Amino acid sequence: MTSRPIPRISSRKQPKQARSAGLVAAILQAAIQVLQKEGAARFTTARVAEKAGISIGSLYQYFPNKAAILFRLQYDEWQQTTALLQRIIEDQRQTPHARLRKLVHAFIQSECEEAAMRVALNDAAPLYRDAPQAREAKSAGEALFMAFTAELLPHAPQAVRALACEMLMTTLSSVGRALSETPRSLSEITLRAEALADMFDAWLGKTAEDALLCT
Repeated sequence: MTSRPIPRISSRKQPKQARSAGLVAAILQAAIQVLQKEGAARFTTARVAEKAGISIGSLYQYFPNKAAILFRLQYDEWQQTTALLQRIIEDQRQTPHARLRKLVHAFIQSECEEAAMRVALNDAAPLYRDAPQAREAKSAGEALFMAFTAELLPHAPQAVRALACEMLMTTLSSVGRALSETPRSLSEITLRAEALADMFDAWLGKTAEDALLCT
């Protein structure tokens, strides 16, 4: 059985001048509009170029294919979300559990605010999820959460922390995706985020108690 070829998702070249940077920004903005309107299945470089008002050749100067554009959109979204969560996690003025609660609210609200865009990017994920750059971005998020889990469960063995990290990331991602599929008011989003935070708090509290009993 042959392995599926991985499309090239790196940009052809990086913009070095303001004009080039502006062109890349226009391409990405057009890509967002096409993705939101057409969805991942009908997303093409031709539609993006037309929406951006440029030639397909100009687009290909920076992005070799549609997978590269979609990955750039996803990567930028990952970067923004990771930066948001990192600021919360590294705020030592609050306890780890207070930071976790704030993180849950911020993540769920972020998922719901741009639901259409996120759903479309999830649909497009098969185009780039096996690429090295995608794995690197995922690893960075895992490292951030693993360090935070060590604060939440300081007395737990490494295997327990690893499981907790996996459950936190998987549950946040799955619940956030599910909640974003239905339009909700801010109060409805807040209520569900609070419920999820309560669930995490109870489970981590029990896990921490068990770890102390084993020491």
